[in-house]
Amino acid sequence: MGEQNQPPLSNSQAIYRILDANLDRAREGLRIIEEWCRFGLNDSDLTQLCKQMRQQLGQWHSSELRQARDTPGDPGTHLTHPQEVERTDIEHLLQVNLCRVQEALRVLEEYAKLYNTQMAARCKQMRYEVYSLESELLGKKRHYLLEKSALYLVTSPSGNLFAVVEAALQGGLTLVQYREKNADDTVRFTQAQKLCQLCHQYGALFIVNDRIDLALAVKADGVHLGQQDAPIALARQLLGPQRIIGRSTTNPGEMEKAIAQGADYIGVGPVYETPTKPDKAPAGFEYIRHALENCPIPWFAIGGINSQNLPDVLKAGARRIAVVRAIMQAEQPTLMTQYFLSQLQHPVHYV
Repeated sequence: MGEQNQPPLSNSQAIYRILDANLDRAREGLRIIEEWCRFGLNDSDLTQLCKQMRQQLGQWHSSELRQARDTPGDPGTHLTHPQEVERTDIEHLLQVNLCRVQEALRVLEEYAKLYNTQMAARCKQMRYEVYSLESELLGKKRHYLLEKSALYLVTSPSGNLFAVVEAALQGGLTLVQYREKNADDTVRFTQAQKLCQLCHQYGALFIVNDRIDLALAVKADGVHLGQQDAPIALARQLLGPQRIIGRSTTNPGEMEKAIAQGADYIGVGPVYETPTKPDKAPAGFEYIRHALENCPIPWFAIGGINSQNLPDVLKAGARRIAVVRAIMQAEQPTLMTQYFLSQLQHPVHYV
């Protein structure tokens, strides 16, 4: 109780302590974010942005403010919360520290109006830069995970939909597309929402087939569009630059068009005949070889791929595959997922 009964500080000393504490808080949070940009994303531009903001804040952290610090007498140093001692994944860690920086900058902006108006104005501008950084980091994380994903599960209607998808996620799957052509919208929304939460719980990307509105409603990571679906430009306008947009392609012309229009990835196929696309003739291995030599964005061989024909698909040059029945109808989806991933991680055997 002794600390609470101490006489209040003078206004100037209190302001100095507030500025000192929040300069520390903002700089610490930025350093944590900077380390991920540097070592997690290998992104020199974002790393430099964080560093510049840290250095700018450091220039204002004068000896006058530091000397006002009184850590033993600060009643807030002993306050804590259970959520502060755990982080569920990288996204959570980044989100917590981005919020920390934003809150600190808001405090600095207001109290610096009584201390240094230039500092106040710059902290306001910096806060908006951190909001933009937050959006870009989320987009970077999605695209980074897309780049690393070698196996793509496209769902089909199933009485065990959630159990199968979760089993595949437990096997290491990091990319799931929800595909449901016939159910009512209420069913689609409920299923997509639950699948999205499930994927994010396991750190996986969740994509919705065809429906941009549904992708937005459940906060999916992106949308996959067929050749007859909405234009990529419209999807980008609605979803923004951070979300992922994929496009189905069956020949080099469609591939080139999808790339030019800004697709983040494409499907290449169907490699074999498949009941999922009964009206599409197989594109075969020739299109895979063309994509291997000419496609600069991630591409997934798709169409009738299973554990038996996978070696031939890899030998043709595929390094990423999308499957439907091979996992959705597998007796042990976890083991099947692990098998596919193990084969995709060591394609050298098929070169």
